Amino acid sequence: MKNIGIWIDKAKAHVVIIENGEEHMRTINSQVEDFNVKGGSRSKTRWGPQDVVQDSKYMERKKHQLKRYFDEVYEQVKDADALAIFGPAETYLKLEEAFKNAYKLSDKIKTVQNVDSMTDNQVKALVRDFYKEIQ
Repeated sequence: MKNIGIWIDKAKAHVVIIENGEEHMRTINSQVEDFNVKGGSRSKTRWGPQDVVQDSKYMERKKHQLKRYFDEVYEQVKDADALAIFGPAETYLKLEEAFKNAYKLSDKIKTVQNVDSMTDNQVKALVRDFYKEIQ
């Protein structure tokens, strides 16, 4: 049985694979950029024209970068028997949604939990302990 746990945030994903009593961890670095969209600039006159910021192009680019990132994660976990997804913020929820809709892995997902940032050893222990509990 191949059990996999994923701890993911916007910067990187740790994929812990437990198979036949052996444990392996792979780290996938994302190429998702941080977009800091600043407000438009004003002219020197009081009611002068303002520059328009095109948020939609930044959001579209981020969406495509996330898709490529999730594709890389999927390649590591596509043959799993069970999946556990962990992470802070919202990236782990977006990964769950992608796995359920685009990759059709909803029957393999056993849990989705919000956890804070962790060291590599803490991630391994989290995944190991989770699979011990459900057996």
